[in-house]
Amino acid sequence: MDFLRPATWQEALAAKAAHPAAVPIAGGTDVMVGINFDHLRPDHLLDLTRIDELYEWERGERTVRLGASVPYTRVMTELRAELPGLALAAHTVASPQIRNRGGVGGNLGTASPAGDAHPALLAAGAEIEAESVRGVRRIPVDAFYTGVKRNALAPDELIRAVHVDTADGPQQFSKVGTRNAMVIAVCAFAFALHPRTRTVRTGVGSAAPTPIRAGTAEEFLTAALDEDGLWDSGRPVPPSVAKEFAGLCAAACAPIDDVRGTAAYRRHAVAVLARRTLTWAWESYRRPGPASGGAL
Repeated sequence: MDFLRPATWQEALAAKAAHPAAVPIAGGTDVMVGINFDHLRPDHLLDLTRIDELYEWERGERTVRLGASVPYTRVMTELRAELPGLALAAHTVASPQIRNRGGVGGNLGTASPAGDAHPALLAAGAEIEAESVRGVRRIPVDAFYTGVKRNALAPDELIRAVHVDTADGPQQFSKVGTRNAMVIAVCAFAFALHPRTRTVRTGVGSAAPTPIRAGTAEEFLTAALDEDGLWDSGRPVPPSVAKEFAGLCAAACAPIDDVRGTAAYRRHAVAVLARRTLTWAWESYRRPGPASGGAL
């Protein structure tokens, strides 16, 4: 196994072009597990830890451009107001040591359906900035996941950053696992209110071959909030609406039985998480305050 260690982004792109099968490594929290258990034996490892720009983020007028290697700990501490859903998800990632190393770029590159960042990125409507020696493109997160642990990156592309709109309303994230720390999600759910467009978005993890949105549930809830005038009145969401939304979220899933849980349990848990996150987010919308973008 050859170890490639570029000092600049352009050197990294050139190395990836020369060795398309090279596996990028930054935090290493997924890659090293695969290597240690002999599930992964690439001919080349592409070390990106010397490229400072991957560890930077910047805020635009309405978006945050998050470098691929910004660790989860910094998302939690520096971006709670701008990206509350992702900050909540970051709190649930493994241990403090892994949160200090791992970043969103690695989660996206691995594309595991159980990755904690995916539901929050789906609910927020993120875009992935991918680059190769051929140029730069932005991939909508909805189109990024193409199969089990597969993504839309070309063989010569690397993830440079993720673009996420700053929250214009409350966002929530919750997951089910067998313990509080170092847990891989049995299922996870993210919910975001977008008052500017009067829409809602969801993200579901570990309940289908890829991270998904519950599109039919989103359409139902968006219509219900509008038809009942709830955006303006701030009245509670009727229990019947919350129940139907939860059921549609569960119906959107295509879970499997595995060592962490059964398909039936995952569907039930997604419905519970959908109802809870909707309730939490709507209460924050109705009673705005310092934590109205999401409780941490």
